[in-house]
Amino acid sequence: MRSHSYDDVLATPRRRRRTPSVPAEPGLVVEDAASGFCGAVVRCEPGGVVLEDRHGRHRVFPFGPAAFLLDGDPVTLTPPRAPVRAVPARSASGSVRLDGLRARVARGSRIWVEGLHDAELLERVWGHDLRVEGVVVEPLDGVEGLAERIAAFDPAPGRRLGILVDHLVDGSKESRLASAIDHEHVLVTGHPYVDVWQAVKPASVGIPAWPTVPKGRDWKTGVCAALGWGNPGEGWRRVLAGVTSFRDLEPPLLGAVERLIDFVTDDTA
Repeated sequence: MRSHSYDDVLATPRRRRRTPSVPAEPGLVVEDAASGFCGAVVRCEPGGVVLEDRHGRHRVFPFGPAAFLLDGDPVTLTPPRAPVRAVPARSASGSVRLDGLRARVARGSRIWVEGLHDAELLERVWGHDLRVEGVVVEPLDGVEGLAERIAAFDPAPGRRLGILVDHLVDGSKESRLASAIDHEHVLVTGHPYVDVWQAVKPASVGIPAWPTVPKGRDWKTGVCAALGWGNPGEGWRRVLAGVTSFRDLEPPLLGAVERLIDFVTDDTA
């Protein structure tokens, strides 16, 4: 007997899943499905919507079916009922805050910092930016063996490495390590301070200046002893509590971190 394929005309037809329509309201965070540009709605124009990313860059995208992603799901943006006039709030780093954000899937690129305190300080000030960009910060627990760690990471396009080091001044151990690294997909930046604590403005933690610690003594222990802060763990809690935004940090650290974020998120490299 020869079998024949046929359509069951009595079967219930399958319904295609409809893409939900979402009004392009101010502050709504979406991602353009084609380019990956992620930003908040700032206004609508005839036939399109203007998005602003964390750097304050504006791009116009046309309305269209399933042209955007909201929390990873395709949506169709529609003009809002009322004109959009929004002034985006700012994050702790001074970037545009994208409210309602779901963290982007982590990139292959990474930012390495010397220790846990460095990582916590970056999270306090740049945490929003890092989640928008999908950048993971990893503490190294020191920079010994840095060249070997870089080789094991195997930097490449789309897998770039930014490294933040303390005490990056002429003649320092960190400076010698940094000068020995020559890789187009690796960027080493740093600040001149002995420890990342010192990159926090003294006034932000309620002191007139950071104490001078004799050479050869652990810097954090010496600071805590001079200020009556107990042990370094207690001292760090005081320091971190004094940081609420980029205004509490010294310019050399701000510049170094911004350079690293820009480097590891450069999709053209």
